[in-house]
Amino acid sequence: MSDLRIALVAEGPTDYVIIEAALKAFLPNTFIMTQLQPEATQPEMGGGWGGVLKWCHAASQRHAGPIDQEPTLAGYDLLIIHLDVDVAAKEYSNCGPTVEALAQASGWRVLPCAQVCPPVADTCRELQSVLESWLMPATFGQHSLPCLPAQSSGTWLAAAVLSATHRLLGNAECDPSVEDRLAQLPKVDKIRKTPREYRLKAPQLTANWQAVKTICSQAQVFEDAVLAAI
Repeated sequence: MSDLRIALVAEGPTDYVIIEAALKAFLPNTFIMTQLQPEATQPEMGGGWGGVLKWCHAASQRHAGPIDQEPTLAGYDLLIIHLDVDVAAKEYSNCGPTVEALAQASGWRVLPCAQVCPPVADTCRELQSVLESWLMPATFGQHSLPCLPAQSSGTWLAAAVLSATHRLLGNAECDPSVEDRLAQLPKVDKIRKTPREYRLKAPQLTANWQAVKTICSQAQVFEDAVLAAI
């Protein structure tokens, strides 16, 4: 059986590492994942959630209907669009006046959109609606889906490498500081947010994916969505 071809739109390179490690934990097939955003040949897009927003807006100008049927994406079996859930607390003005004006002109859903947490599912639902508004008139299709780690992909890594009773994980999906605090732990547990350090720990995320799902409900949501889309 040939490798699955997966396209990823993400905030940054560490998100690629985390999502790849998660996919290795539950996909029945081997796969090749290509990062479409951030992409070195398109520096104008930038990185972070603003880069994801700009990628979605550009896609909306090219295509209406299921985004996985957009001609330039036809070579992929699956498209994943990632946003950390902490984006729900951001404002369009954080990305500059041009994006703020574009949001108003395009009728995108309002940011911030964070809801009372727990449960995190309410915020995730609102953030997905915001993401879908960036894509309109394109939509998520049968072979495309959002990936919304709460509050960030670094939370999934923390859940994989720390004890389930660690103080950092007490309210993990509602605490936007988990990823930053992971980099401030004592040396034995500290993981700085760099692609190199995340790659070193990625096999633990793959091996401990069940533990991640126990702590992070959005990890289970992601797994279910991917398995339904392939």
